[in-house]
Amino acid sequence: MIDDMRLRNFAATTQRSYIHYVADFALYFKRSPEVLDLEAVRQYQLYLSQERKLSPQSINTFISAVQFLFLVTLEMPWQREDFPRARLDHKLPVVLAPEEVERFFSHVTGVKNRAVLITCYASGLRISEAVALHIGDVDSQRMLLRVEHGKGGKDRYTMLSSGLLEILRAYCRILHPKGPWLFPSWREQQHLTAGAVQTACHDAWRNSGLRKRVSPHVLRHSFATHLLENGVDTRVIQALLGHSRIDTTARYIAVSPATVNATASPLDRLLQAPAKGKRAQA
Repeated sequence: MIDDMRLRNFAATTQRSYIHYVADFALYFKRSPEVLDLEAVRQYQLYLSQERKLSPQSINTFISAVQFLFLVTLEMPWQREDFPRARLDHKLPVVLAPEEVERFFSHVTGVKNRAVLITCYASGLRISEAVALHIGDVDSQRMLLRVEHGKGGKDRYTMLSSGLLEILRAYCRILHPKGPWLFPSWREQQHLTAGAVQTACHDAWRNSGLRKRVSPHVLRHSFATHLLENGVDTRVIQALLGHSRIDTTARYIAVSPATVNATASPLDRLLQAPAKGKRAQA
Protein backbone atom coordinates (compact mmCIF):
# COMPACT_ATOMS: atom_id res chain seq x y z
CA MET A 1 0.00 0.00 0.00
CA ILE A 2 2.86 2.38 0.80
CA ASP A 3 4.47 1.61 -2.56
CA ASP A 4 1.16 2.26 -4.35
CA MET A 5 0.84 5.64 -2.64
CA ARG A 6 4.45 6.54 -3.49
CA LEU A 7 3.88 5.64 -7.14
CA ARG A 8 0.96 8.09 -7.18
CA ASN A 9 3.05 10.77 -5.46
CA PHE A 10 0.77 11.06 -2.43
CA ALA A 11 1.86 13.69 0.08
CA ALA A 12 3.80 12.33 3.05
CA THR A 13 1.06 13.53 5.43
CA THR A 14 -1.57 11.65 3.40
CA GLN A 15 0.51 8.48 3.46
CA ARG A 16 0.94 8.64 7.24
CA SER A 17 -2.76 9.31 7.73
CA TYR A 18 -3.87 6.42 5.50
CA ILE A 19 -1.50 3.96 7.16
CA HIS A 20 -2.66 5.09 10.60
CA TYR A 21 -6.33 4.45 9.79
CA VAL A 22 -5.72 1.11 8.06
CA ALA A 23 -3.52 -0.11 10.93
CA ASP A 24 -6.17 0.80 13.51
CA PHE A 25 -8.80 -0.93 11.34
CA ALA A 26 -6.75 -4.15 11.35
CA LEU A 27 -6.04 -3.93 15.10
CA TYR A 28 -9.74 -3.49 15.87
CA PHE A 29 -10.58 -6.85 14.24
CA LYS A 30 -7.17 -8.40 15.06
CA ARG A 31 -7.00 -9.65 11.49
CA SER A 32 -5.20 -8.70 8.30
CA PRO A 33 -7.25 -6.31 6.13
CA GLU A 34 -6.94 -8.71 3.19
CA VAL A 35 -9.38 -11.11 4.91
CA LEU A 36 -11.86 -8.38 5.90
CA ASP A 37 -14.83 -7.30 3.80
CA LEU A 38 -17.27 -4.43 3.28
CA GLU A 39 -19.32 -5.46 6.31
CA ALA A 40 -16.20 -5.02 8.44
CA VAL A 41 -15.76 -1.54 6.98
CA ARG A 42 -19.37 -0.74 7.86
CA GLN A 43 -19.01 -2.02 11.44
CA TYR A 44 -15.80 -0.06 11.98
CA GLN A 45 -17.35 3.09 10.54
CA LEU A 46 -20.18 2.78 13.09
CA TYR A 47 -17.61 2.23 15.84
CA LEU A 48 -15.76 5.41 14.87
CA SER A 49 -19.00 7.37 14.79
CA GLN A 50 -20.92 5.99 17.78
CA GLU A 51 -18.19 5.02 20.24
CA ARG A 52 -15.13 7.08 19.41
CA LYS A 53 -17.24 10.09 18.36
CA LEU A 54 -14.92 11.05 15.54
CA SER A 55 -15.85 13.94 13.28
CA PRO A 56 -17.36 13.24 9.83
CA GLN A 57 -14.12 14.54 8.29
CA SER A 58 -12.04 11.97 10.20
CA ILE A 59 -14.44 9.16 9.32
CA ASN A 60 -14.26 10.09 5.65
CA THR A 61 -10.46 10.03 5.81
CA PHE A 62 -10.72 6.45 7.10
CA ILE A 63 -13.06 5.64 4.19
CA SER A 64 -10.58 7.11 1.71
CA ALA A 65 -7.80 5.01 3.24
CA VAL A 66 -9.61 1.66 3.14
CA GLN A 67 -11.06 2.43 -0.27
CA PHE A 68 -7.53 2.90 -1.60
CA LEU A 69 -6.36 -0.26 0.15
CA PHE A 70 -9.15 -2.48 -1.19
CA LEU A 71 -9.58 -1.05 -4.69
CA VAL A 72 -5.97 -0.22 -5.58
CA THR A 73 -3.62 -2.38 -3.51
CA LEU A 74 -5.79 -5.49 -2.99
CA GLU A 75 -7.65 -5.05 -6.33
CA MET A 76 -10.98 -6.15 -4.90
CA PRO A 77 -13.90 -6.26 -7.39
CA TRP A 78 -15.83 -3.52 -5.61
CA GLN A 79 -16.90 -0.01 -6.60
CA ARG A 80 -16.30 3.39 -5.03
CA GLU A 81 -20.04 3.51 -4.30
CA ASP A 82 -19.57 0.55 -1.92
CA PHE A 83 -17.81 2.89 0.52
CA PRO A 84 -20.49 5.34 1.78
CA ARG A 85 -19.21 8.53 3.32
CA ALA A 86 -20.46 10.52 6.28
CA ARG A 87 -22.44 13.63 5.46
CA LEU A 88 -20.45 16.75 6.17
CA ASP A 89 -21.89 19.80 7.89
CA HIS A 90 -21.08 22.90 5.87
CA LYS A 91 -19.75 25.23 8.53
CA LEU A 92 -18.49 28.72 7.87
CA PRO A 93 -14.78 29.20 8.60
CA VAL A 94 -13.72 31.01 11.76
CA VAL A 95 -12.10 34.34 10.92
CA LEU A 96 -10.17 36.73 13.16
CA ALA A 97 -10.47 40.50 12.96
CA PRO A 98 -7.15 42.27 12.27
CA GLU A 99 -7.02 43.41 15.91
CA GLU A 100 -7.47 39.81 17.05
CA VAL A 101 -4.65 38.64 14.77
CA GLU A 102 -2.34 41.24 16.30
CA ARG A 103 -3.39 40.24 19.82
CA PHE A 104 -2.78 36.57 19.05
CA PHE A 105 0.72 37.13 17.64
CA SER A 106 1.72 39.12 20.72
CA HIS A 107 1.36 35.89 22.75
CA VAL A 108 3.28 33.53 20.44
CA THR A 109 6.52 32.43 22.09
CA GLY A 110 9.65 31.29 20.26
CA VAL A 111 11.22 33.05 17.26
CA LYS A 112 10.72 30.04 14.97
CA ASN A 113 7.11 29.40 15.99
CA ARG A 114 6.30 33.07 15.51
CA ALA A 115 7.92 33.15 12.06
CA VAL A 116 6.00 30.05 10.89
CA LEU A 117 2.61 31.29 12.13
CA ILE A 118 3.12 34.76 10.67
CA THR A 119 3.97 33.09 7.35
CA CYS A 120 0.68 31.17 7.47
CA TYR A 121 -1.23 34.44 7.89
CA ALA A 122 0.85 36.64 5.59
CA SER A 123 0.84 34.21 2.64
CA GLY A 124 -2.21 32.01 3.30
CA LEU A 125 -0.24 28.78 3.66
CA ARG A 126 -1.42 25.55 5.18
CA ILE A 127 0.70 24.60 8.20
CA SER A 128 2.08 21.57 6.32
CA GLU A 129 3.17 23.90 3.50
CA ALA A 130 4.75 26.48 5.82
CA VAL A 131 6.95 24.07 7.79
CA ALA A 132 8.15 22.42 4.55
CA LEU A 133 9.42 25.63 2.94
CA HIS A 134 12.99 25.55 1.64
CA ILE A 135 15.25 28.57 1.99
CA GLY A 136 15.34 28.71 -1.81
CA ASP A 137 11.53 29.00 -1.94
CA VAL A 138 11.79 32.62 -0.74
CA ASP A 139 12.09 34.65 -3.94
CA SER A 140 12.90 38.15 -2.73
CA GLN A 141 13.50 39.41 -6.29
CA ARG A 142 9.97 38.70 -7.46
CA MET A 143 8.44 38.88 -3.94
CA LEU A 144 6.99 35.37 -4.16
CA LEU A 145 6.93 32.23 -2.04
CA ARG A 146 7.14 28.94 -3.91
CA VAL A 147 5.02 26.14 -2.46
CA GLU A 148 6.14 22.66 -3.50
CA HIS A 149 3.77 19.69 -3.35
CA GLY A 150 0.83 21.49 -1.80
CA LYS A 151 -2.51 19.77 -1.34
CA GLY A 152 -3.06 17.37 -4.21
CA GLY A 153 0.67 17.41 -5.00
CA LYS A 154 0.35 20.76 -6.81
CA ASP A 155 3.04 23.46 -6.85
CA ARG A 156 2.07 27.13 -6.76
CA TYR A 157 3.32 30.62 -5.99
CA THR A 158 1.84 32.87 -3.33
CA MET A 159 2.64 36.38 -2.19
CA LEU A 160 5.69 37.41 -0.21
CA SER A 161 4.89 40.75 1.39
CA SER A 162 7.64 43.20 2.28
CA GLY A 163 6.65 42.88 5.94
CA LEU A 164 6.98 39.09 5.89
CA LEU A 165 10.31 39.32 4.07
CA GLU A 166 11.70 41.55 6.83
CA ILE A 167 10.43 39.16 9.51
CA LEU A 168 12.01 36.16 7.76
CA ARG A 169 15.31 38.02 7.35
CA ALA A 170 15.32 38.90 11.06
CA TYR A 171 14.50 35.26 11.88
CA CYS A 172 17.45 34.06 9.75
CA ARG A 173 19.82 36.55 11.39
CA ILE A 174 18.85 35.24 14.83
CA LEU A 175 18.69 31.47 14.27
CA HIS A 176 20.86 30.99 11.14
CA PRO A 177 18.93 28.00 9.69
CA LYS A 178 21.25 25.50 8.03
CA GLY A 179 20.50 22.94 5.36
CA PRO A 180 17.66 23.10 2.86
CA TRP A 181 14.80 23.88 5.26
CA LEU A 182 13.72 27.40 6.18
CA PHE A 183 12.33 26.06 9.47
CA PRO A 184 14.58 23.09 10.38
CA SER A 185 13.86 20.65 13.18
CA TRP A 186 16.33 19.75 15.89
CA ARG A 187 16.45 16.41 14.09
CA GLU A 188 19.14 16.47 11.43
CA GLN A 189 17.97 17.01 7.84
CA GLN A 190 14.29 17.31 8.84
CA HIS A 191 11.98 20.29 8.98
CA LEU A 192 9.92 21.48 11.94
CA THR A 193 6.81 19.36 12.49
CA ALA A 194 3.31 20.72 12.05
CA GLY A 195 2.39 19.28 15.46
CA ALA A 196 5.01 21.35 17.25
CA VAL A 197 3.71 24.57 15.68
CA GLN A 198 0.09 23.63 16.42
CA THR A 199 1.00 23.16 20.08
CA ALA A 200 2.64 26.61 20.17
CA CYS A 201 -0.42 28.05 18.43
CA HIS A 202 -2.75 26.47 20.99
CA ASP A 203 -0.70 27.85 23.90
CA ALA A 204 -0.70 31.34 22.39
CA TRP A 205 -4.46 31.20 21.87
CA ARG A 206 -5.04 30.16 25.49
CA ASN A 207 -2.78 32.96 26.77
CA SER A 208 -4.36 35.56 24.49
CA GLY A 209 -7.82 35.17 26.03
CA LEU A 210 -9.50 35.28 22.62
CA ARG A 211 -12.91 33.63 22.55
CA LYS A 212 -12.45 32.43 18.97
CA ARG A 213 -10.35 29.30 18.86
CA VAL A 214 -7.17 29.98 16.87
CA SER A 215 -5.36 27.39 14.75
CA PRO A 216 -2.92 27.74 11.85
CA HIS A 217 -5.83 27.10 9.48
CA VAL A 218 -7.83 29.93 11.07
CA LEU A 219 -4.92 32.22 10.17
CA ARG A 220 -5.21 30.99 6.57
CA HIS A 221 -8.98 31.69 6.62
CA SER A 222 -8.29 35.16 8.00
CA PHE A 223 -5.74 35.84 5.23
CA ALA A 224 -8.33 35.03 2.55
CA THR A 225 -11.14 37.03 4.18
CA HIS A 226 -8.98 40.11 4.77
CA LEU A 227 -7.86 40.03 1.11
CA LEU A 228 -11.51 39.86 0.02
CA GLU A 229 -12.39 42.82 2.24
CA ASN A 230 -9.54 44.78 0.62
CA GLY A 231 -11.10 44.28 -2.79
CA VAL A 232 -8.96 41.42 -4.12
CA ASP A 233 -10.79 39.30 -6.73
CA THR A 234 -11.86 35.81 -5.64
CA ARG A 235 -10.02 34.27 -8.62
CA VAL A 236 -6.75 35.77 -7.36
CA ILE A 237 -7.47 34.52 -3.83
CA GLN A 238 -8.23 31.07 -5.27
CA ALA A 239 -4.81 30.97 -6.95
CA LEU A 240 -3.00 32.17 -3.82
CA LEU A 241 -4.71 29.56 -1.62
CA GLY A 242 -4.28 26.74 -4.14
CA HIS A 243 -7.98 25.91 -4.30
CA SER A 244 -8.96 23.74 -7.26
CA ARG A 245 -12.59 24.94 -7.14
CA ILE A 246 -13.86 28.52 -6.97
CA ASP A 247 -16.81 27.56 -4.75
CA THR A 248 -14.32 26.64 -2.01
CA THR A 249 -12.95 30.18 -2.12
CA ALA A 250 -16.43 31.70 -2.35
CA ARG A 251 -17.13 30.60 1.25
CA TYR A 252 -15.22 33.63 2.44
CA ILE A 253 -17.82 36.00 0.98
CA ALA A 254 -20.26 34.70 3.61
CA VAL A 255 -17.94 35.56 6.52
CA SER A 256 -16.77 38.97 5.29
CA PRO A 257 -18.63 41.76 7.13
CA ALA A 258 -17.48 44.32 4.55
CA THR A 259 -18.95 42.29 1.70
CA VAL A 260 -22.22 41.59 3.50
CA ASN A 261 -22.67 45.17 4.75
CA ALA A 262 -21.97 46.63 1.31
CA THR A 263 -24.92 44.75 -0.15
CA ALA A 264 -28.21 46.66 -0.15
CA SER A 265 -31.21 44.84 1.31
CA PRO A 266 -34.24 44.54 -1.00
CA LEU A 267 -36.34 45.85 1.92
CA ASP A 268 -34.42 49.16 1.86
CA ARG A 269 -35.07 49.50 -1.86
CA LEU A 270 -38.76 48.75 -1.30
CA LEU A 271 -39.09 51.36 1.46
CA GLN A 272 -37.30 53.98 -0.63
CA ALA A 273 -39.59 53.49 -3.64
CA PRO A 274 -42.77 55.07 -2.14
CA ALA A 275 -40.76 58.07 -0.94
CA LYS A 276 -39.44 58.69 -4.46
CA GLY A 277 -42.97 58.35 -5.82
CA LYS A 278 -44.31 60.99 -3.42
CA ARG A 279 -41.57 63.44 -4.37
CA ALA A 280 -42.36 62.91 -8.03
CA GLN A 281 -46.07 63.66 -7.43
CA ALA A 282 -45.27 66.83 -5.49
